[in-house]
Amino acid sequence: MSAVLPTTAVLHSEWGKIRSLRGTFWSLISVLVATVGIQALTAAALGETDEGGMGVDPLLAAFYGLNFGQMAAIAFGATAFSAEFHNGALRTSLTAVPDRTRFHLSKIAMLGALALVVGQFAGLLTFTAGQAFMGERALALGDPGTVRAVVGCGLYLTLMTLFAAGLTAVLRSGVAVLSMLIPFVVMVSFVVGSAASGVGQFMPDRAGQAMMRSQSYGDLGPWAGPGVPALWAAIAVLGGWTAVRRRDA
Repeated sequence: MSAVLPTTAVLHSEWGKIRSLRGTFWSLISVLVATVGIQALTAAALGETDEGGMGVDPLLAAFYGLNFGQMAAIAFGATAFSAEFHNGALRTSLTAVPDRTRFHLSKIAMLGALALVVGQFAGLLTFTAGQAFMGERALALGDPGTVRAVVGCGLYLTLMTLFAAGLTAVLRSGVAVLSMLIPFVVMVSFVVGSAASGVGQFMPDRAGQAMMRSQSYGDLGPWAGPGVPALWAAIAVLGGWTAVRRRDA
């Protein structure tokens, strides 16, 4: 009978998978590059010349690049989990870690930890890089709500990563998840969420970005808002766990 791998070894194995898969690893790096880069480029072009060009809320506008970074976060979560469903990889993974619950939670924990670390760096760099081009309208890191917004940026990117990973475990297809989630966040949520009342405020991106707003969005305050995408992500992760436990490898 094969020895049971310790959890640290399982986590290290999951990190090794992510690092060795170019598409997955670079999608993680893209979370940082897209969020910070687009924020800096947009602020450089509009910061001092077009007041309100990136949005009427100056705090939320300081994280305009997040609209693009979230798509990279979705891609990271989807590609990291979809790799298990190619060429019998899941069968190999479950041979090494027969406890499916431990396997699933270890993968989710590694994805969440990496997304959180990269997301927090992205939040801090996005704010500082963007405000460097805002001239007299620049916000300082000590201004009301700014630290909360930086932390919220990292939390939001993490939750979107886990949301995508959980759905991928359910659907067993990263392509299906990407083709569903990205239009959902970019188009459906924009149309439905244009009103700050009713169902619109419970879209994961609209509610999740509440920590980056200077004022409450609908009925959700800055600290209550992230609870909505957290619930979406928890349901997806739970669904993924159920699928991994019950389906054949």
